[in-house]
Order: sequence, then C-alpha cells, then structure tokens
Amino acid sequence: MNENINTSLEDGGMEGRLWEYIDGSGSAEKRSIIEKLLADNQQWKEKYRELLELHQLVQTSSLEEPSMRFTKNVMEGIAKYQIAPATRTYIDKKIVWGIGIFFITLILGFLIYGFSQVNWNTDAGDSGRIVDVTNVDYSKFFNNTYVNIFMGINVVLALMLLDRFLASKKKHMPKEA
Repeated sequence: MNENINTSLEDGGMEGRLWEYIDGSGSAEKRSIIEKLLADNQQWKEKYRELLELHQLVQTSSLEEPSMRFTKNVMEGIAKYQIAPATRTYIDKKIVWGIGIFFITLILGFLIYGFSQVNWNTDAGDSGRIVDVTNVDYSKFFNNTYVNIFMGINVVLALMLLDRFLASKKKHMPKEA
C-alpha cells in the first residue's frame, strides 16, 4: 500500500505536492505521507531542498515599489484623457433608429386600424363636420387588455426615444456664455 501512495504522488507531480507541503496547505494525512517520502526517498529530499531554498529566496527578496511621485504622474496622465462610456461602442445608432421606426410603424398601424372602424357615412344636413368623434366605437379598438398593455409600452418606449433624441440635440448645441 505504501508503494501505491509513493507512485501516485510521483504521478500527481512531486513538485506540486512538495509546494503544498512547504506552504502548509495540504491535509494532515498528505503531510505525513510526504514526510515519510522525504525520510525514505533521496529524489524527494533533493527536490524538497531545492524548492525550500527557492521559497526562502522569494520570501527574503522584496519587490521594488515605484515612488509616490511616479504613481501620481501616471494617474495625472490618465486623468487627461476623457474616457468614453463603454456603452457607446455597443449601441449602434442604426439599431436605435430601426427600433424607433418599428414602434412608430406599429403606432401608425393602430391608428389606421382605429380610423378604419369609424362610420364615415354622414347625414346630408350635417356636411359642416368632417369627422364626428362621438360616433367612433372605441370598444372594438380598446376592449382587449393585451392591446392596452402593448399601447402603453409603445408610448413609454416612444417617450424614451424622444428623450434620448432631445438629450443628444442638447449635447450638440453650442454652449452659450
């Protein structure tokens, strides 16, 4: 059984197991197995000494840190550039206009459907009025809950599109003193 543990540890990477042992991140069972291998196996001992020496060298060497002035200069250099929002590259104006045209077409379609429901036959004596709005049967047009929800969503999206359009116009206007 000890032979199986020995070969499985060698197959799993002697160096990786030794680093776990040096760092103390392995379980108690693995640590005891590695201690036995270090006591019995010369190859493991040599590799352990090599890795331990490297570990101590890394621990004693300090990383060089840049001066505070250098860091400040870098941050000031970055601050000079205006960083564009990330969404600018993802949203294409053609897509926004396409969506806007789609919703405007839908609203126009609903209006055409609504006006097609109007009774356009008028009395001969009442020729002064073009359209009598009181004769429109709104129950045929607005009786469905889904139609009402859809129209509400269209109105909200149209207002959002108008807001975006006006905001872009305001952004491009020359600043007055």
